[in-house]
This record gives sequence, structure tokens and C-alpha cells, in this order.
Amino acid sequence: MSAMTDTLTDAFKRIQQTVHRAVDGAPEKVLTFRADGEANTVAWLVWHLTRVQDGHVSDLVGADQLWTEGGWHDRFGLPFDVDATGYGQSATEVAAVRGVSRDDLIGYHDAVCARTLDFVATLDDDDFARVVDTSWDPPVTLAARLVSVISDDLQHAGQASFVRGVAERSGV
Repeated sequence: MSAMTDTLTDAFKRIQQTVHRAVDGAPEKVLTFRADGEANTVAWLVWHLTRVQDGHVSDLVGADQLWTEGGWHDRFGLPFDVDATGYGQSATEVAAVRGVSRDDLIGYHDAVCARTLDFVATLDDDDFARVVDTSWDPPVTLAARLVSVISDDLQHAGQASFVRGVAERSGV
């Protein structure tokens, strides 16, 4: 492995650890707690960050998303279009992510993380400069796309941990 793949592997594993800490042992009322009527929940944040990672990594791998291929869409039973990732969703839609088990939140995330780590392990230093998206100016390289996913996921995983802490401190 190169220093870049080692670093990316470490980053994605840290996201996974943070997701586990945010979800493990949390009852439904903590997973769906909202600090106010517009706030995101732990369940929504974890679902969203995993959907985004699934979408980007599946595109990079050239495979169907685990959301559908792995049956997670059916298991979650959310009232959204199969292609929904949470981007731009309303407060009402955020509130609709309920009744999802801890095991499914973690299971889906772990499956996406495993695919991600398997993909990263195949990369060498020359791969990172490859352009993967020309719809941006400048075009997006593989390295930039993976760093973007890490940045977004870490922010949302941290938010999920924060929301869990607020819920628990509030006596939920």
C-alpha cells in the first residue's frame, strides 16, 4: 500500500468507528431525537452519509449501489424514491427516517465501508490523478472525490455523535 491508500483507509475506518459510537446501543427515541423541528436525527445523518458514500464509491467501482444491490432499500422501508440520498430533503423527510434498526444502520454502513476499503486497496499512486467527473471546473480527480466523501462523512458522523449526546443529556 502507498501512503495515500494507507491514509484513506485510516480515514474511512475512523468514519466507521464514529458511526458505530453514534449508533451502538442507542434506543429508537435517541436515534430519532430532534433538537428542534428542523434538526437532523442520528438515524437520518447515518443513513445520509452512508447513502452518499455508497453512491460515490459505487460509481467509482462501476457497480450498482449496495442500497439496492444489497437489499438495504427494502430493509429500511423508507418512503423515498430509491435514488434518494438525503441531499436537499425537507425537515418532514428527515423525520420520516424512523423505525430503522440500529443493526440495519450499522450493517448498511459496514457493507459500504467494506466496499470502499476493498476499492481503496486496489489503488496505486497513479490512480489518484485520474479525472472521475468532468462536470466541475476544474474536473474532479479520484483523490479529490475520495477526500470530499471523507470530509462530508466525517462532518455528518460528528453531527450524529453530537445529536446523540444532546439527546442523552436531555433525558431522552
